[in-house]
Amino acid sequence: MSQFIQNQNWRYSTKRFDATRKLSADDLDMLKEAIRLSTSSYGLQPYKVLIIEDPELREKLKPAAPGNHSQITDASQLFVFANVTNLGDAEIDSYISNIVETRGVTLESIIGYGTFMKSTFSKWTLEKRDNWTTRQAYLALGNLINAAAEHKIDVSPMEGFDAEAFDEILGLKAKGLHACVIAAIGYRHEEDGTQHLKKVRKSQEELFIHL
Repeated sequence: MSQFIQNQNWRYSTKRFDATRKLSADDLDMLKEAIRLSTSSYGLQPYKVLIIEDPELREKLKPAAPGNHSQITDASQLFVFANVTNLGDAEIDSYISNIVETRGVTLESIIGYGTFMKSTFSKWTLEKRDNWTTRQAYLALGNLINAAAEHKIDVSPMEGFDAEAFDEILGLKAKGLHACVIAAIGYRHEEDGTQHLKKVRKSQEELFIHL
């Protein structure tokens, strides 16, 4: 069995974190780099990731989490993935400038790529653009989960939270952002019984269709 598959069998959505254990600075930086290097359509990465460590701020966010869960406050860090709302020319221009700087190419050589993206997104409704940027954030979440599992760091991704409350508490609307998914990061508590449950997934025969 490959190490990757072993890691996937090891990981689970942690229900109770050990509040006494914190990620090292190196491990936190590794997770940030895993997110930064995530795949993203067009390479745009139309989202921000807030890393919440402040205890008082997490206490404010806790009532807006699903079930008022203790993961919000007990985890080493809380990652809030916030998608860009109303994606437009500014984000594309910034990305094109990044390409020019990173690859040492001329603006003239890639301006057509920027024009193509602008033309594509201008035809989309606001709802379609926001749905698309949300899905891009989820791609980054997947990279976070897999990188964490490789280093035996626990992750509890969460939906079902009050996103509007998160937006208000974190001042996201003023930044053109919207909280779309959150993830508590840390180490499982030895008394979290969920870790001992057998992972329930569909069989390959039920899940896959070969054509």
